[in-house]
Amino acid sequence: LTYRSLFWGGWYDGYRDFIPRYLEHADVPVKAILGPWNHTWPHTAEPEPAVEWRDIAVRWFDHWLLGEENGILDEPAFIYFQRDHHPPGFDLSEIPGAWYEDIHWPQSRDTVLYLAADHALSEKTAKPFTHHLQYKPTVGMEASGSVMWWGDWAPDQRPADAYSLVYDSPVLDEPMAIIGFPQITLWVRADAPQANWIVRLSDVAPDGSVTEVTGAALNGTHRYSDVNPLPLDPDSLYRLDIELHVTSWIFQPDHHIRVSINNSQWPMFWPTPFAMQTHLYGGPGHSSQISLPVAPAHPVRLRHPFDQPVADPQLPGFHTIASETLSGFAEINTVTRDERTQTTTVLATNSGSDAYPFGTISYTESITHQVSDLTPAKAMVESTYTITVDAAGHQRTYTGLLLFTSDRDNYYYNYTRRLEERGQVLKEKQWLETIPRK
Repeated sequence: LTYRSLFWGGWYDGYRDFIPRYLEHADVPVKAILGPWNHTWPHTAEPEPAVEWRDIAVRWFDHWLLGEENGILDEPAFIYFQRDHHPPGFDLSEIPGAWYEDIHWPQSRDTVLYLAADHALSEKTAKPFTHHLQYKPTVGMEASGSVMWWGDWAPDQRPADAYSLVYDSPVLDEPMAIIGFPQITLWVRADAPQANWIVRLSDVAPDGSVTEVTGAALNGTHRYSDVNPLPLDPDSLYRLDIELHVTSWIFQPDHHIRVSINNSQWPMFWPTPFAMQTHLYGGPGHSSQISLPVAPAHPVRLRHPFDQPVADPQLPGFHTIASETLSGFAEINTVTRDERTQTTTVLATNSGSDAYPFGTISYTESITHQVSDLTPAKAMVESTYTITVDAAGHQRTYTGLLLFTSDRDNYYYNYTRRLEERGQVLKEKQWLETIPRK
């Protein structure tokens, strides 16, 4: 990698993994800041802390584009926020933790914990065991958060854990800080040719609440290759090595470290089509274990704190009129369950409008996800997205309509794009495609 780059990222941003990877592989000067934010600007971040970043960006570009020797390269190459425990959920005013600096990505040391027969996480190799998990495709919404990805803030994980294989460490006697990519090895077998494995690392507080720290997933048919997937043999045992998304966290005394394993995380991952059980193995020769990247014992606190955020300039004619969600994306607001058909329906919505000197732009978004525990092959997502531009007496609306369904063998893609002016269709195009499952 040969691009001199300045990166800002957040521990709650689904795209965060690229920052440590770029730092590791870049052959040129790079500067990166990882804070406690989701997919947003650092100076407008909620919850706190928000920080000013544009002064650093100006100095970076002044050095590389104007040749100014302003000392930007003499400062730490990596600044990061070490997250401390916070309760699960979205009602957070501030993310606890502290800022640190380093000349590169911190050099962590690995601590290995073994999944044990009594559902503990142990520092000692476990005795042989086999644990069984019934596949339930409708579960896992809590692990996805409101935006349905590996980002933002997730609710309490206890409902998802109720349908997972769960392994807890003993109560901690002292803090354990981690930073990096946790790695987990699972020895597994499935009764069906297709299965997903989803792993979550969480913090169990003394009151029993469970905060998701990070996680990751692997489609079992992609265990060797994403390009050439292979079905699972129900009579074969497989080793799965899964790298969890990068994280920082401090597990405090009197807390437990938790590993949860499931085969569903709807609606983040499309359900596999077969009813099944999966089986997890541990013990000598088939050791299922997690490796935690323990942070340096004596990290360097940030010596020059960030400036306080400066308000954005107000440009005449530009302002937000309304916004339904803070993230700017469709967020889950309704979950319904039909026990007769064992069907769960998840509705995510967003809407808003913005003013410009030429007029207004308004948008609406609605996404419905649906799957049944009885027929996991027949999952469905249906969405409608509209953008309406009102300008100079003209009103034009773009509409995107998606229907994506599946059965045991195929996915079915149906998308329509339409442009209208005051209800009259100007252009319309439809795409239909059948995609084999792999």
